[in-house]
Amino acid sequence: MENHKKSLYLSLDSKDIVIVKPSKPTPSEILSLSTIDNDPNINILCQTIYVYKPNLDFPNDQKDPACVIKEALSKALVYYYPLAGKITTLDDGKLGINCNGDGVPFLESNANCELSSLHYLEGIDVPTAQKLVFDNPSQDQTSPHPLVFKVTKFLCGGFIIGMGLSHSVCDGYGASQFYRALAELASGKNEPSLKPVWERERLTAKSTLKEQPFQFLIDKTSIATSPFLPTKEISHECFNLNGETIKRLKMKLTKQSDDGKHVMKENFTTLETLGAYVWRSKVKALKLNNDGKTMFCLAVGVRKLLDPPLHEGYYGNAFVASNVVLKVKELNEKPLFEVVKLIKESKKLPLNKEYIKNSINMLEIMRKGNIRIEGTGASLVLTDWRQLGLLQEVDFGWKDSVNIVPVPWNMFGFVDLCLFLPPSKLDSSMKGGVRIFVSLPKASMAKFKEEMEFLKVMKVDEDSS
Repeated sequence: MENHKKSLYLSLDSKDIVIVKPSKPTPSEILSLSTIDNDPNINILCQTIYVYKPNLDFPNDQKDPACVIKEALSKALVYYYPLAGKITTLDDGKLGINCNGDGVPFLESNANCELSSLHYLEGIDVPTAQKLVFDNPSQDQTSPHPLVFKVTKFLCGGFIIGMGLSHSVCDGYGASQFYRALAELASGKNEPSLKPVWERERLTAKSTLKEQPFQFLIDKTSIATSPFLPTKEISHECFNLNGETIKRLKMKLTKQSDDGKHVMKENFTTLETLGAYVWRSKVKALKLNNDGKTMFCLAVGVRKLLDPPLHEGYYGNAFVASNVVLKVKELNEKPLFEVVKLIKESKKLPLNKEYIKNSINMLEIMRKGNIRIEGTGASLVLTDWRQLGLLQEVDFGWKDSVNIVPVPWNMFGFVDLCLFLPPSKLDSSMKGGVRIFVSLPKASMAKFKEEMEFLKVMKVDEDSS
């Protein structure tokens, strides 16, 4: 979705929607979701596209991918039976799952072209990408399906899986776990190697929680504002940064942080380094006012931080936010390595069990007050997908997917959300690199692109501020 956007004509011939049910009887029950699952800000359907090339190793023994996936889905729903139910609102106002075995809506389409003509969706435009998924088709939107599928087959024998999954039911880790289970069953395994675990009560606020007024981390009167917002003209772009570019930036920041007094130089991760750079670049692109406040918000997984840790098969939302708040003037004037150090320190916050408990309690207060965080552009909410294995271990018989494309989701008005994605397998020079997916007002995207291009040509001894 970068500068070379592909806006090609794509025609689809779609069959009727079918409902895929579990292949065996499943429990009929109502399951409660956790407090994190109940965060009103994540009550959306997240659409993701996985791209598979044709299997040239066995061109004459090609199975129908839609049939393979449909059959695997039916088997997977025996283990992940809540995904075959409906999201419902319980008597206490919280979300739950009505495990009624209704099944998963499944749509099959045939495209009029080869996948290569769409460059395997590398740099695809959003309207074309949206044709390859479909919105929740439930007639009753008060009880939507938590999972929907669309499989599009191309003339070359390649195909695309468009999966829509409710963020209220799974986070990125949980979605990846389910998707890998689906691939395992499609490839002939009798059961998933990792069994799913519900245990949503482990991340639930105490019922004795006292009512208290909700306080935003940034007071609304001091939050930074942009001349480009509000607007309905939103651009979505994916920027490729290769490993060499990231390495140069790390070397530069390490050099800056070594003032001659420290024996040990700072060790900055890719997430910390690029997170700081993207935060500052976004603030510059939006022209946020200098005396306003801006926030860097990182989603930190807590599966292994709880005592005892969550079961490995837990597939619900299991993250809390770690935040850094600065005035725009501070963010722009501080040496970038100092911003990176602040992010590094903020990542330690969830190591404190009390911090996790307080974060969950605060989400319950938000839920009771029906408080949603509106996207203002003043925050950067970063989610890292690089460690989810979404481009590995997902072989349905056509080898691993070569590309993964998120279809923009309206979380925080689009403009606050940023995704770090693994590089596609289409460009060997991107090994060790990162794809950065952002949504910004159309009028501000040119400046953000400029910041990204500067990073690609920046030398270690140049000023990166």
